[in-house]
Amino acid sequence: MLETIGFIGLGVMGRPMAKNLIKAGHPLVVHSRSRGPVDELVASGATAAGSPAEVARLAPIVITMLPDTPDVELVLTGPHGVVSALRPNAVVIDMSSISPAATTRLAAVVASTGATMLDAPVSGGEIGAVNGSLSIMVGGDEATFARMQPVLACMGNPERIVRIGGSGAGQICKICNQVAIGGALAGVSEAFALARKTGVDVARVRQALLGGFAASRVLDVHGERMLTGNYAPGFRAALYQKDLRIANEAAAANGVAMPATALVAQLVNALVASGGADLDYAAIGTVLFGMAGIR
Repeated sequence: MLETIGFIGLGVMGRPMAKNLIKAGHPLVVHSRSRGPVDELVASGATAAGSPAEVARLAPIVITMLPDTPDVELVLTGPHGVVSALRPNAVVIDMSSISPAATTRLAAVVASTGATMLDAPVSGGEIGAVNGSLSIMVGGDEATFARMQPVLACMGNPERIVRIGGSGAGQICKICNQVAIGGALAGVSEAFALARKTGVDVARVRQALLGGFAASRVLDVHGERMLTGNYAPGFRAALYQKDLRIANEAAAANGVAMPATALVAQLVNALVASGGADLDYAAIGTVLFGMAGIR
C-alpha cells in the first residue's frame, strides 16, 4: 500500500494536486481553512483532519500549498502546527511560493525534530495542477528528493521535476521563473499596445511572432488571453504581486539589481489597485493598454 500523505491548503492549486494524489492511490489526510474544499476531497476519498498537527500525526509525508510565507510559518510552527507532531523520519514538502530565507529557517526547525523538509514550488498554473503536469523546482536533501520523486510525479511532469540544490534553492528557482515571465508579459503587452494603437491586426502580429525568435509560452498562452480579453484566473494577479515582492526582497538581500522586475511589479500593483487582484496576471496587459489610450 502506498504511503499516507497529508495535504494542507486546498485552494485553486492545492485542490487538484491533492485529487491527483488520490487518483494515484495514496491515502490522503487533508486540512484547509475553508470547509468546502475539505468536504470535496473527503467525497473523493480523503480523510479530514482538524488541525495541521493532526495531519502530521496521521501522515509520514506532509505537503503544504499555501498563499504566502506567514501562512506556511503558521501552519508549520504555530499553535497546533505540523512541527509539534511530526513523526521521526517524516518529510515535509512545502510546494508554496515563499521567501527563500524563511524556507531555510523552517527547514532547520523541521530538521531539529528528526524530520526533513523539501521546498518544491511549482509552475504551470491551475491547468498544470489539474492535468498533473506541473513543473516542480526542488530544494533540499538529495536522498529525500530521490525518495519523494514518485510522490511529486503524481502532481508534476517527471521530466520537469528538478532538484535545484540545497534548502531554499527551489524557491530561488521559482523567483527566477516569475522574473522571466514578468519580462515576457511586459514585452508582449507593449508589443500588442503598439500594434493596436497603429491599427495593425494584433492577431496576425501574434501569429507572425510565434514563428520567430519572439515565440514563447507567454506569447502563446497569455497573448491569447490579451487577444480575447479572457482574464479568468489561472494564476491570480494578487499572488503574482506577492511573488514579485519576494523577488525584489531576495534581490535586495543578495545585492542584485532587477530594474525590469521592479517595473513589472509596479504594473502588477496598478492592476491590483484598480480592482484586478482576482484576474489572471496576464491582465497587466490592460494596464499598458490603458496607458496607451486603448480600451
